[in-house]
Amino acid sequence: MNRKRSKNSECILPDLAMDGEGLCRDTQHYLFRTLGVPSAAPQSESVSGSVYTALGMALRDRLVERWNRTEEKRLATQGKRAFYLSLEFLLGRSLHNTLLNLELEEVAQSALSEQGWELAELAEKEADAGLGNGGLGRLAACFLDSCASLALPVTGYGIRYAYGMFRQEIRAGEQVEEPDHWLKNGYPWELKRPHRVRHIPYGGHTESYVDTAGRQRFRWVGTHDVLAVPYDIPIPGYANGVVNTLRLWRAAATDVFDLGEFNAGAYPEAVAAKNAAEHISMVLYPNDSSENGKELRLRQQYFLASASLQDVLADWVDLHGEDFSDFAAQHVFQLNDTHPSISVAELMRLLLDEHGLDWDAAWAITSNTMAYTNHTLLPEALERWPLRLFRQLLPRVLEIIYEINARFLREVARKNPGDSALLSRVSVIEEGPEPMVRMANLAVVGSFSVNGVAALHTELLRRELFHDFSQLWPQRFNNKTNGVTPRRWLQSANPELCKLISSKIGTAWQQDLAALQDLAPFADDSRFRKSWGKIRADNKERLLALIARQTGVQMIPGALLDTQVKRIHEYKRQLLNALHVVHLYDRIKRGDIADFTPRNVLFAGKAAPGYFMAKRIIRFINEIARTINGDPDTQGLLRVVFLPDYRVSLMEKICTGTDLSEQISTAGKEASGTGNMKFMMNGALTIGTLDGANIEIREAVGAEHFFLFGLNAEEVAHLRAQYQPQHFVDADMDLERVLHLLRSGYFNPYDFGLFDCLLDAVLSPYDPWMVLADFSSYKQKQQEVAELWRDQQEWLRFSIRNTAASGVFSSDRTIREYNDEIWHLTPLVAAGSSLG
Repeated sequence: MNRKRSKNSECILPDLAMDGEGLCRDTQHYLFRTLGVPSAAPQSESVSGSVYTALGMALRDRLVERWNRTEEKRLATQGKRAFYLSLEFLLGRSLHNTLLNLELEEVAQSALSEQGWELAELAEKEADAGLGNGGLGRLAACFLDSCASLALPVTGYGIRYAYGMFRQEIRAGEQVEEPDHWLKNGYPWELKRPHRVRHIPYGGHTESYVDTAGRQRFRWVGTHDVLAVPYDIPIPGYANGVVNTLRLWRAAATDVFDLGEFNAGAYPEAVAAKNAAEHISMVLYPNDSSENGKELRLRQQYFLASASLQDVLADWVDLHGEDFSDFAAQHVFQLNDTHPSISVAELMRLLLDEHGLDWDAAWAITSNTMAYTNHTLLPEALERWPLRLFRQLLPRVLEIIYEINARFLREVARKNPGDSALLSRVSVIEEGPEPMVRMANLAVVGSFSVNGVAALHTELLRRELFHDFSQLWPQRFNNKTNGVTPRRWLQSANPELCKLISSKIGTAWQQDLAALQDLAPFADDSRFRKSWGKIRADNKERLLALIARQTGVQMIPGALLDTQVKRIHEYKRQLLNALHVVHLYDRIKRGDIADFTPRNVLFAGKAAPGYFMAKRIIRFINEIARTINGDPDTQGLLRVVFLPDYRVSLMEKICTGTDLSEQISTAGKEASGTGNMKFMMNGALTIGTLDGANIEIREAVGAEHFFLFGLNAEEVAHLRAQYQPQHFVDADMDLERVLHLLRSGYFNPYDFGLFDCLLDAVLSPYDPWMVLADFSSYKQKQQEVAELWRDQQEWLRFSIRNTAASGVFSSDRTIREYNDEIWHLTPLVAAGSSLG
């Protein structure tokens, strides 16, 4: 047994056993001695929940050993570090991922079963960590997994939200938001670090003074501070002994309780400061349609940036004092979208005001350590904040933003004299009746690297959104196509398929997903196709059973499963899919079923609470589902369901049982997408537009294995000025019939006019999503899908080739590119080796 000596005592601590007996022993220790569950307690829901918690604690102990070794290795090497700042980390559940990465899955399953505990049942007791909304947060989680698996010294920074996005229920067809209190039963994977608390200032004012060296300085005074309390979550690498850190900040008041107010009888006032502070980390994505919501959102963004940067600077000062000469060479901050872009100004503030650097030295550090990833072309997601709000909450930060902007504009004017229009476009401050701070512009100005997340997205950034900046600094822009971790999305989600893959091509693909390409020749092996089809059919059967339990809808056994699961947004065009479903229903009602392919259509996703149109689309989907599923004519032909409360753990089941993946956004609107990759990796075929990573998926698998439809981004841009939706209606009788059913109130007979807003939107010449322009092409391609499905052997060939071509969409490949081209970190261990 390996042994290690504690640095704090003469006690010799043996390493924890990595076998079933040791794991069960430690689980029982926590169950009986920490959680206080009597050994004779009968099996119950509460006991099962306690067993899960105890198992999590036992596994966390093993992670902590490797966590400490990782930190010791990092301190010994003193290499460059990266910090991934994100307002979202959609981790999902940690139990299976931890067991997989520690190579304990089979050991734990066998040992727990001997104790009468089923691992699958225990896993269901874990709540999805409510730290993200959708693709952005899930991507961040995949990236952390890959960083650890590649042994790169990367720390994630986020916010420990007490409540997640929301728990979605469907009542009378409508989305209803319920609190997602994911922490209510505790979270065994985290460790609180109270000694690392940081103070975050808000409000107050600035004053100038002259320091001892005669230099003018500024200080931010009269502030109302909030504490940032860190909680660390271990992020294990795959089979390499490396454990990185995700540090999440919880907001707390500096003075929890005002005893004077309490004694005076002012009970609410006594805890007002505590409540106000805790609001910052209370809920993911407050509704920012109100002024209070906007203020809270800005508070959250600054809270994340300031706490994280203070944390990193404190570590540096502990080791190097106030000498920052090598700081930029040793650090890089990756800003995950525009949300943390205030970090540019905050790092300047800390270096100037707290550590005494002059402007040029501070700017050299900031502009050489900040790297910005843009995830969207949608204007509403580019973070513009009113100057008055900035002045009220962050007056010193605003002064620094003004100075950054003034120096930047002087440089631009020097190189482009007389071009006032250019200065207006690139300015960090947007003038107008309500002057705004453009946070995306601040991120570009203050970063040495700006990347998009798919080839088309990056091209559109260069050509459109950041065109002026790309002309100023062409070398600053680069592409990093997104990826997803195969550990969660293939190995953990689809273990039987993985066993089949390994039986044919070995296990090298588990370390390098590109090796899946060796699977392609087996698409022509009839016995392999049969095994492949059996596993996929079993996965689908389990998924349909889950749908039946949760919704009461009995889907059609053996039918094509056509799935669109993602955030509900007009640009993602769930409405186009729903209109096609109405077309299929219309065919059935007209008796046009001679070559009809039975189809199950699955929708899932959440709409932002204040997004009226998205919520109305959910209602529309549910109303057509109610009508179709209740019509005897559709028996055995068509079923439609909206599955509530879409989340990571649900997607792990959906992606393994889906046949057709819907990726149908308006071309030029989706930055990348990652659901498309998860489906492809598990053998689903894709129907989609030339948008985001769809383009690269089609290139990887071959055009003949991808159902392409619709306008491309250039055609969308060309058509926009002369778009007349009625022309497309007039040219397609099927589309006319679909719209007639909607106008007639067929799906809403007791609430006439309910869907008029959707009709008005798609028939408007100003519809930015051009839903009707792509309907006929989509309908035709869906018919090709139906025809291929009837040839099951050919469908299975396509399925196997999709999985075989999916290696390029591993987040390991993405992170290697980030490291090779942006971060330049040295791995803590060589590939294929382990810290132990």
